[in-house]
Amino acid sequence: MNDPIPLTVLTGFLGSGKTTVVAALLRRPELARTAVIVNEFGEIGLDHELIESSDEDLVELSTGCLCCSMRGDLVETVNRLIARRAEGRSFDRIVLETTGLADPAPIAHALIADPMLRRSVRLHRMVVTIDAVTGLASLDSYEESRRQVALADIFLLTKTDLEASNATLLANRLSAINPDASIARSVFGAIDPSIVIGPAGFSRDRTTCIGGADHDHHAEHRHDDITSLSLRFNKPVHAITLTLFLQALAETYGADLIRVKGLVAIMEAPDSPAVIHGVQHVFHPMRWLDAWPGRDRSSRIVLIGKRLDSAWVEALLETVDEEVAAISGQ
Repeated sequence: MNDPIPLTVLTGFLGSGKTTVVAALLRRPELARTAVIVNEFGEIGLDHELIESSDEDLVELSTGCLCCSMRGDLVETVNRLIARRAEGRSFDRIVLETTGLADPAPIAHALIADPMLRRSVRLHRMVVTIDAVTGLASLDSYEESRRQVALADIFLLTKTDLEASNATLLANRLSAINPDASIARSVFGAIDPSIVIGPAGFSRDRTTCIGGADHDHHAEHRHDDITSLSLRFNKPVHAITLTLFLQALAETYGADLIRVKGLVAIMEAPDSPAVIHGVQHVFHPMRWLDAWPGRDRSSRIVLIGKRLDSAWVEALLETVDEEVAAISGQ
């Protein structure tokens, strides 16, 4: 059975430059074996000389890329692409460009929860374009923009050639909503291709450890209706603790739990940290790394959502682990 194809979601608010970024990506030789899903071909602004052949829902470019029109739901579109791949249309990654008003959570949810999609593709990362000129205003006015930011693995700042004076303010605002996402820049649509094809993994750590080294601590950031909560703790937890903790979070917060990511030390296998990743009340199957990615072996869990109670979340983790330890006699 073939491994699932990595799928990168490119989202961002209206006018933030997604289409410009996609058009630039399609010209990069590193992205030659890429299939791009867009809502309509007319939105992508492809030059005629790039188009080699086409049918009603597929455009093949001279660079080797394929563009697939979104003419149904995600499952149907991915199935069409996979069928074309079986017929010899070769590609080894997919980029999905959403509409500017899209809430990407249902897309991530489908990629995690739908059995058919999970067999074919896996969510590689969520890249969110942020307009340096209007980004702050969009965050102030539109929940769609804030939800996009909350789900990001990478913030891609666009139009920085037009507006650089508020770059620091914008970066701070983004980090206040989603402290775990890294920040990159795009000028005239050009980006580092590693943003799309680089290895997936736990994003750079921005959690804050406060106080002693052996206790659980949290850093909390609030903006509007979205809370970002970062936990860090040095003591490994039982594997079943992590499962029960995530189940309780999902049952308590449901759709208000927009994003959960983490790298956690497990008592039964302290040298192989568990990677957790969830959207709303659905979580990826837990996986383990062969080794810690750096010298820091503390556990880090980042939660982003609405009405998160930091004291309750921290107490929940402690209580569950204490009960598991009591039952297991450890």
